[in-house]
Amino acid sequence: MEGTGDGVRYIDAITRRYASLGYAPYRWYAADDEPTLTSPRKPLAESRLGVLTTSGCYVAGQKAFHYKDDASIRLVPADVDPARLRFAHITENYLVDARRDPDCLVPVGALRRLREEDVVGALADEFVSCMGGIYSQRRVREELIPAIETAFVAQGVDVALLLPM
Repeated sequence: MEGTGDGVRYIDAITRRYASLGYAPYRWYAADDEPTLTSPRKPLAESRLGVLTTSGCYVAGQKAFHYKDDASIRLVPADVDPARLRFAHITENYLVDARRDPDCLVPVGALRRLREEDVVGALADEFVSCMGGIYSQRRVREELIPAIETAFVAQGVDVALLLPM
């Protein structure tokens, strides 16, 4: 498996795959400006933690993500039974372990323990899930990011944990 021991080097792998298929080089996103970093307004133990996973996670009964440029989100109840978690992602071959153990991509049990141990003040009622493999940068900026922000604001999220796939 590519990257064994050091993880999967997605950018290198996708760049080689595009070249092998005869496509023009993929245009990786490069921000015009440095991101603005701010300190949390209150301690984590007093904060409401929002969770964003890019694993294409959804709950049984919800609509699965489409593999190509799906810029929608799914809201996963924080009290979900992990056995009800499903995954649909453009990189299907990386989901074998997640289907056996959803906690490896969406650590529901660990997040609940952090709350029970008062490491975090509260968990948002719903985790936000999206497809990490979206090729349209415009759709990410214009559709996905506003939807994530709206979901976090509606839940009173103070700090967010990104769980990239």
